[in-house]
Amino acid sequence: AFLLDVGCGTGMSGAVLESNGHMWVGMDISESMLNIASTTIASDASNGDVVHADMGAGLGFRGGSFDGVISISAVQWLCYANHKHHVPKLRLKRFFQTLYASLRRGGRAVIQLYAETPQQMELITNVAMAVGFTGGVVVDYPNSAKAKKMYLVLMTGPSQHLPASKVEEVRTRGRNEVDFESRRILKGNKRDRRQKLTDASLRERVLAKKDRQRKQGKEVRNDSKYSGRRRRNKF
Repeated sequence: AFLLDVGCGTGMSGAVLESNGHMWVGMDISESMLNIASTTIASDASNGDVVHADMGAGLGFRGGSFDGVISISAVQWLCYANHKHHVPKLRLKRFFQTLYASLRRGGRAVIQLYAETPQQMELITNVAMAVGFTGGVVVDYPNSAKAKKMYLVLMTGPSQHLPASKVEEVRTRGRNEVDFESRRILKGNKRDRRQKLTDASLRERVLAKKDRQRKQGKEVRNDSKYSGRRRRNKF
């Protein structure tokens, strides 16, 4: 298959595509990263190629050029205006319009992204659907703060079943979290027991300290029923 990598960076994902038997073209707005990618492509005699372009200005490829498109952690940046003339919704619309046109009929785009807010994810999804895509959002490890990943899976043809999300590791992690929570509670109980022992022996330690200070010739207040008693917290 002939695939496009949007936001290809240094070409690491392109190398993975090639190792799986695909031909690929990458595009990115960073010239420095593309220079690294070009050097790697030349040294490895890769079948890939890279193009310097701003995805928010449109892809600029001939219609139906690609069998599929991938993008890793790039599209969410279109939600921000880096220049005064940048309008996020219009840039997203231009991107998805040209993305739709560059895919062959029945082609698919899989976009992994980190939307900062639910509103950003909703904006990106709505704009994609408005230009003609079908599909939806797939979330891997939805209950994990670290492993959670969101994918916008888009298709140019009739609506198809979305890929199943990965959840098995989340269940394992969930058990670990329960175990950790149990250990944390247990440690808390031990801490409470130590605190009770401290309260019981506090008066003795205070009185012993005062006795040592008297032997050193220091001026010390007389002992009383209040010696060593904890003060209440102020309101």
